[in-house]
Amino acid sequence: MCVLTVGEVFDQRQDDGKAVVLRPEPPAGARDSVREAVDLCPAAAIVLSIPGSPDS
Repeated sequence: MCVLTVGEVFDQRQDDGKAVVLRPEPPAGARDSVREAVDLCPAAAIVLSIPGSPDS
């Protein structure tokens, strides 16, 4: 799901289907989409960390 939500940040490997991060530091304008991708990740394998935020 993350790949479909924000394809400029994530991709999916053809050989095993695992998602990979293309842009570890996506632009600020993509944050909402990245946040949605984190929420939709079926394996809960993605964590969003924003420097300076209380959750970091």
